[in-house]
Amino acid sequence: MANQRPLLQAQKREIVGKKVRKLRREGFIPANIYGKSVISTSIQIKEEDFNPLFKEVGQTGLIDIEINGEKKPVLVQNYHKEPLSRKVLHVNFYQVNLKEKIKSMIPVIMVGIPIAVSEKIGLLLQPISEVEVEALPAELPEKFEINVEHLSEIDDQVTVEDIKAPEGVTIISELSQIVAKIDDLISDETKELIAEEAAAAETATEEENTSGEEEALKTEEVTEEDKKE
Repeated sequence: MANQRPLLQAQKREIVGKKVRKLRREGFIPANIYGKSVISTSIQIKEEDFNPLFKEVGQTGLIDIEINGEKKPVLVQNYHKEPLSRKVLHVNFYQVNLKEKIKSMIPVIMVGIPIAVSEKIGLLLQPISEVEVEALPAELPEKFEINVEHLSEIDDQVTVEDIKAPEGVTIISELSQIVAKIDDLISDETKELIAEEAAAAETATEEENTSGEEEALKTEEVTEEDKKE
């Protein structure tokens, strides 16, 4: 028996352009469905239905969108949020063929506290937060978890090559990419900034000393003139 996928009800959308603001005020999110050999369809979905569902499945979980009784398997390809309120303004769904492999970005989550961090030897950096994979839509992993507890020295690292993908999933990101790394407690950028500030302070001190010496000389000259008078 096939796994039951989350179901999202949708309606075909006639309203486009700036007029979609009216839809949003009524609690709907304008959206589109597109895909390989698929005619793009404009739809609208209820905000109260989409938000909890998206929180559950993210961008790697399959959803069945139902329009007029017809179900379409889709992934959330991308979405746009209002910067301040973080309200979802628009969603693009990618309709998949369940028998064809697709490429997708999968989040990488760090697990544990590195020895280097707990012993205050260095900082944990995560240069990339997701990797690209290829798999059948139903086999896309929700995330990759990477244990970093063993990282104990400066420059210890985990690369994409160290990620263990489940059967049927191929990682296609560059294997040498660094996923996690232990860096100095003070980064090179911070060191440069400290050096620049120290140099600026030294220059300012030298200028202040020079100015003081010049003022002292002027005072001495004035005193000598007074004596002559």
